[in-house]
Amino acid sequence: MAAKREKIHFASVEELLGAPTETGEGTVELKLSEIYGFENHPFKVIDDDKMEDLVQSIKENGVLTPVIVRPDDEGTYEMISGHRRLHAASRAGLNVIPAIIKPMTNDEAVVAMVDANVQREEILPSERAWSLKMKMDAMRRQGARNDLTSRTQCGKSSAEQAGEAFGLKERQVQKYIRLTNLVEELLGLVDNKKLTMGMAVDISYFDKQLQEWIYEYITENGAIKPEQIAMLKAKENTANIGQEAFIQEMDDAVKVKKKSKAVSLSERKLDKYFPYKTSAAEREKVIIELLEKWKKEQEGA
Repeated sequence: MAAKREKIHFASVEELLGAPTETGEGTVELKLSEIYGFENHPFKVIDDDKMEDLVQSIKENGVLTPVIVRPDDEGTYEMISGHRRLHAASRAGLNVIPAIIKPMTNDEAVVAMVDANVQREEILPSERAWSLKMKMDAMRRQGARNDLTSRTQCGKSSAEQAGEAFGLKERQVQKYIRLTNLVEELLGLVDNKKLTMGMAVDISYFDKQLQEWIYEYITENGAIKPEQIAMLKAKENTANIGQEAFIQEMDDAVKVKKKSKAVSLSERKLDKYFPYKTSAAEREKVIIELLEKWKKEQEGA
């Protein structure tokens, strides 16, 4: 009988944001029309099977967990946590939704929005990349040093601090943020697992034109190989290369050179043709002479 796994407590969204957690405490009902999405929200809201389940649950039970919003100067509210619940509530036909209103600065809102969405079961690489970048930018504006590896007063780099909620180390954060330098099409290939994280990071250092050519090459050929990326990285200047030359060099990088199979003659085979105790040097001399004779006969044929 398998041992039961110990249940791990994950902080709730409300705990992360410092909002009330008791049912009804600090909550109000807001009209859906008064709430707008977070600007440049990096997390996708998709009408998939899980969304259908959420819509059905809301129809039957209502919205059980309040959304978190912050007020603006126009009497409306910006969503911090709850974009999926808001969308599902709208699809379920609700006009109002339970909400916790929490005043925040722009940068506080970014950090809170990212940390709240960390708890989602599935996060795409593109979502993780852009959310980490948004959080890093917000932290820098809040007073962190400008580079990813500089140390703060608590002894941790800003990259380490940004990745803590995701369970990511500094180097992992740096790699994810590199992905934001990819053209949208290539980032989509990373999300769809058609381009590895490692190759995507390498490609992120190329200019946009070359990235677009790489995307077209992958589309036409189905994939790209590490040796092709290595070839591009080794080039001193890719800016002056044309697309036709690029395609040719990409093809050449993976051409398999046919290797001739080595021919070996065992002593057992040679003993049939040479007197006993004939030295290896003498055998080689005879073989070469016979091959030379054979070659001349072939040329004269």
